[in-house]
Amino acid sequence: MSKLRLILGDQLSTTISSLEGCDKAKDIILMCEVWDEATYVKHHQKKIAFLFSAMRHFAKALSSQGYTVQYVKLDDQQNTGSFREEVKRAIKQYHIGQIIVTHPGEYRVLTDMKNWQKDFDLPVEIKDDTRFLCGVDEFKKWSKDRKQLRMEYFYREMREKHAILMDGEEPAGGQWNYDADNRKPPKELNIPEPYHSEPDEITLEAISLVSERFNDHFGDIEPFYFAVTRKQALNVLSLFIKERLSKFGDYQDAMLEGEPWMYHSHISFYLNCGLLLPLECVKAAENTYLEGAAPLNAVEGFIRQIIGWREYVRGIYWLKMPEYTEENFFSADRNLPDFYWTGDTQMNCLRQCITETQKNAYAHHIQRLMILGNFALLTGIDPKQVNEWFLIVYADAYEWVELPNVTGMILFADGGYLASKPYAAGGNYINKMSNYCKNCDYKVTKKIGEDACPFNYLYWNFLIQNREKLQSNHRVSMMYKTYDRMDDTKKKAIEKDSHDFLDKL
Repeated sequence: MSKLRLILGDQLSTTISSLEGCDKAKDIILMCEVWDEATYVKHHQKKIAFLFSAMRHFAKALSSQGYTVQYVKLDDQQNTGSFREEVKRAIKQYHIGQIIVTHPGEYRVLTDMKNWQKDFDLPVEIKDDTRFLCGVDEFKKWSKDRKQLRMEYFYREMREKHAILMDGEEPAGGQWNYDADNRKPPKELNIPEPYHSEPDEITLEAISLVSERFNDHFGDIEPFYFAVTRKQALNVLSLFIKERLSKFGDYQDAMLEGEPWMYHSHISFYLNCGLLLPLECVKAAENTYLEGAAPLNAVEGFIRQIIGWREYVRGIYWLKMPEYTEENFFSADRNLPDFYWTGDTQMNCLRQCITETQKNAYAHHIQRLMILGNFALLTGIDPKQVNEWFLIVYADAYEWVELPNVTGMILFADGGYLASKPYAAGGNYINKMSNYCKNCDYKVTKKIGEDACPFNYLYWNFLIQNREKLQSNHRVSMMYKTYDRMDDTKKKAIEKDSHDFLDKL
């Protein structure tokens, strides 16, 4: 009897565990584009086109290697629209004795898969996703009996476990973290052009399908420039290592008008769908440091994002689901403003980040955290609406990575389980790390008044409104001492300006 091996759209790796031990002569590889997955949130058009094209290219590559691939396109007449129903249809079509899948990236998909053995009366094996360097059970074991989880300690153990940037038992350079060196404000920079691939026939077909079937979804589908094959994704990585890595550390927090890509790697699209593997990206960066071609602060910062934050947030996701979707520490309930979809706002920093997101299905982590996320935090937007927006608009977003970053890191909605403090900031931070404020209708140097930067008074209003919950936080308590020294006139102006702004919002 044949085994049915299901490969999902974010598992596009020939080393994926569901392919282990595959009998090419007998086993069936099932891949399918299904309506349920494309529409459970209204994903960015570019994101859908990217994944459909990458899936089709991957299926073609598997077929050329001798695998028997059953590929179901979205517009196939018999397409039933869901993983479950497509698996059921394949079972009827072939003589299937077992179903094999790799652990999916979303809780709702895993929940459904766990019922398949009973529903289909067939054994179902859900294999670990070995692309990650820390398994789900391993993370649970690491977190057990710890009073407080912190990424930094997890990251150090991952460095030691995989012997990355280590000098014997000590970290390379004598310290674990060079984040303090990675906050240079922008200046006149000669930023290289990002990777750009010309769409082939397969990609053009995917673009056409999405334009026809998903034209009511957010975002611009063209121009389309994503890598869609393993070879192209490796080229993206190589280009980053060669042209951007050396300055990544210095300017990873910097933001410039008209420069959405900066010195970032742009590999999260490909890591999160399987075209690149974490360890190969880490090793490529480490070798560049060992060869003297990139400074340690840049290489360490890049590696920390992959084996630190990326692995850590996945661990948190599977540790805290499904309750994590309900976290709302500040009881935030304001609706997401319409301008998050249109970019139609007088606040230039938000306008820049939203319009770039609409065009590229991408924004780098500081834009997401300190502009888009910071505003949502300060204005008390409902975490569920913020989570949905982030999941919709970014081509690298899957719930396992999006939810902990938004709920834990951006909104502090879990009350400090993931992050040690809320990442709240006024306009001064944005002015320091960007040139956005120069072309804004508001004045970042003004703290109160009609033309003052809203981030300035909203920051203090956020602290006022949440004092009971935050004043005992040792990383925030100093700000309350600063607030208490303000005169009453300024305090009243902060509250009035915030009230007026939020009413209009």
